[in-house]
Amino acid sequence: MTDAPTILTNASRARIILAMMACYFLFAVLLNSVGTVILQSINSFAVSKTQAASLEGFKDLSIAIMSFLVASMIPRFGYKLALLIALAAVMLICLVTPQIGQFYAFKILFAVVGCAFAVVKISVYALVGQLSDSPSSHSALLNTIEGIFMVGVLSGYWIFSFFITPDSNSLDWLSVYYILALLSLVCVLTISLAPIAKQALPSGSSITSEFAEMLKLSFQPLVLVFIISAFLYVLIEQGVGTWLPTFNNEILHLPVDVSVQLTSIFAASLAVGRLLAGQILKHLHWYILLNICLVAMGGLILLTLPLTQGVSQQTVSSIFDAPLAAYLMPMIGLLMAPIYPVLNSVILSSLEKHQHASMTGMIVIFSALGGTTGSILTGYIFQHFSGQHAFYSALLPLCLLIVSVFLFKQRSTPAHPIAA
Repeated sequence: MTDAPTILTNASRARIILAMMACYFLFAVLLNSVGTVILQSINSFAVSKTQAASLEGFKDLSIAIMSFLVASMIPRFGYKLALLIALAAVMLICLVTPQIGQFYAFKILFAVVGCAFAVVKISVYALVGQLSDSPSSHSALLNTIEGIFMVGVLSGYWIFSFFITPDSNSLDWLSVYYILALLSLVCVLTISLAPIAKQALPSGSSITSEFAEMLKLSFQPLVLVFIISAFLYVLIEQGVGTWLPTFNNEILHLPVDVSVQLTSIFAASLAVGRLLAGQILKHLHWYILLNICLVAMGGLILLTLPLTQGVSQQTVSSIFDAPLAAYLMPMIGLLMAPIYPVLNSVILSSLEKHQHASMTGMIVIFSALGGTTGSILTGYIFQHFSGQHAFYSALLPLCLLIVSVFLFKQRSTPAHPIAA
């Protein structure tokens, strides 16, 4: 990161960071509601698990396609304008979805949200680079932003559960989207007031040359290994996170609202884990921490899933009545929390700032593909085998991730001063 940082006052920098946090909070609620919407779609619209799992594809494939198409163009048009357009689209679809009230409306909703998030994530990651002047400050700010994302995920489960009623045929829960439309408007206002300037581009650059540079990035050995690592990580995270509400409902026999509320432990664990990682990585090398986390994740899966076998149906009226397994499984988020931000920060810190938008495009594309693959595979195994088999299947990509992180460490600078 050798480009000189943009000179900003502390107040201006704080306003930009606040705007980024607001956007990330909104999209955390929307994107990670897919697990809740899948469960509600199965109940409210009588669709199969495989059909419901397609919502993840509409979300993630739209993220991947949009990132591929616009990642190299966004800096040219300006991050502020890009963010405002994305937020306006989300606000509109949140207002329309409850009016339609059909399953196909959610396909459109997640496609729009996915396209908008691609723009937002590329813009935010690039802005983090502009606001940072060292690898450590970059990683600290990126982890803070990602931490806010997890706070949004945690809040989203409770926001949605507040609108869910015991009547499975009721569509009252769709009213939550009016609240999210209002939150979108708040984000539009914070972005409008933030002093986000257009990024200076290298002389002689064009859309074609910038797109070609993005494609060239993927052929660098370090970037290629990173892409594999990001794909595998998101495959595991989305496979678990998306299907955890359904797992709680069908395997542990918990009511829908309690199933969704308990899934918030997963988001809370991710948030706490990323905040703790910021402190731990000041004293421990990132590669050692990531290996500890990966091995512990496997151990937790092997410890928890046997406890979910033969759970008897019982009266559960709140999260305090749930069995032990309902608390243990979401705790995997505490262990996986540092992995994604640390890998992202290592790769971004190794690039010039004008390359951050293109690299973020690659991050978003393969993260989205990993999320779709994880959700669809988990849903397929869940439907045709069992919920336990579906979650045991996470052990395979987990083993592959251990190998890819090792290769990533070998390709990255041995003395890289990264901290989260």
